[in-house]
Amino acid sequence: MGEISIKINIADRVYPLKVSMEEEELIRRAAKLINDRIKEFQENYAVKDKQDLLSMCVLHYATASLKAERKVTVEDTTVAEKVYQLDHLLNDFFSKQ
Repeated sequence: MGEISIKINIADRVYPLKVSMEEEELIRRAAKLINDRIKEFQENYAVKDKQDLLSMCVLHYATASLKAERKVTVEDTTVAEKVYQLDHLLNDFFSKQ
């Protein structure tokens, strides 16, 4: 599908973007998450400077992304080990028959 033009507001600034129709909802939700996090930081830490709030927000989401990556890697390793063990058990079972 084609691209559409949208305007996203983040930290009281408007950003015009061209995005695919499939990405529009995701981008709007991401912008809302960012603005909600900025508001939370502003209320909890009494920080007023938008640049500081945006930096805190970026740090929060980058950390969450790295944690998610690490979790996926650990889960993939665990699944791979279990598949290997199952394969070994099946090979033993079928080789005895």
